[in-house]
Amino acid sequence: MSSQLLIATDDLTKKIKAKGIQTWTELLNYTQQLPYGRNSNRTDVSLVLTEEKGTCSSKHAFLKKVADLNKLSDVKLILAIYKMNKSNTKAIGNTLANNSIEYIPEAHCYLKINGLATDITTNSSDFEKIKDAILYEEEIEPEQVASYKVDFHKTYLKDWLQKNNLPYTFDELWAIRETCIQNLSA
Repeated sequence: MSSQLLIATDDLTKKIKAKGIQTWTELLNYTQQLPYGRNSNRTDVSLVLTEEKGTCSSKHAFLKKVADLNKLSDVKLILAIYKMNKSNTKAIGNTLANNSIEYIPEAHCYLKINGLATDITTNSSDFEKIKDAILYEEEIEPEQVASYKVDFHKTYLKDWLQKNNLPYTFDELWAIRETCIQNLSA
C-alpha cells in the first residue's frame, strides 16, 4: 500500500496532487511535516492541507478521508484515551506537576495501517511512547473527530475525575488540560 498512487478524482485528492503529492507515502510524509496546530474549523479536514497545520485529530482524519476516497484498504482511524504525562508527552512541561496531577486522560487519534499503529501528528510522534498508557480505544470515522471525540473525551474525564476524587471541578481540570495542549503547540 505504501507506494500506492492517489487516483481518485475528487476535489480533495486533486488539491493534494496539485501540491505534487502523488502517492500515499508522500502524503503521509507531507502531513507529518506540517506543524502541530488547531485548524479554524474542526469539521473540515481539508483545512490540514490549506492551512498547512493540524492536530492528531485533524491530520489523521484528513488521511483517513483521503484513504477512503482513494479506496486504500485497511486504513483505520482510531480514537484512544491515554494517560498523558510528562514522560510520554514531554512538551506538556510541568503543568501536571504544578497541579499535583500524575496524568490526565487525553483523547488522541492515530491510524492503524494494515494493523500497525501509525502516528504522524508530528515528526517526533511515536506510538510506542503511549502504547502502554492506553486506557481505551475505538475505531471512528473522520467526521467523528469533531463533536463526538470532544464529547466522549469530556464524559470520560468527568467520570475519571469523580472516580479519583481529585480536588478540581471539571472546568478546572479542562483548563489544566488546555494548558498542556497549548504547550504542545508552542
